Amino acid sequence: MVVSKMNKDAQMRAAINQKLTETGERECLKELLRVKLIECGWKDRLKAHCKEVIKEKGLHITVDDLVAEITPKGRAQVLVDTVKKELLQRIRKFRAQHASL
Repeated sequence: MVVSKMNKDAQMRAAINQKLTETGERECLKELLRVKLIECGWKDRLKAHCKEVIKEKGLHITVDDLVAEITPKGRAQVLVDTVKKELLQRIRKFRAQHASL
């Protein structure tokens, strides 16, 4: 029973993702997220953290190492609750408008 529910959830997510992509809404949501992250200063904070890491580790750090170093901090501060709620609300509205999903 648990497996079938997980499978059904995965199918629903896939259907929603496909419809978001087909309608162009996925790109709109990505752009909204990008703008909101810039507005709340996330991009600037992450850029400053990158500079700190490079200064600390030196210029010999690889891109993969830099990404591994900054990803936890970036994810920890990613979404302000209001941004997350706005994105989820837009996805729910989209799903309601496309009730066949």
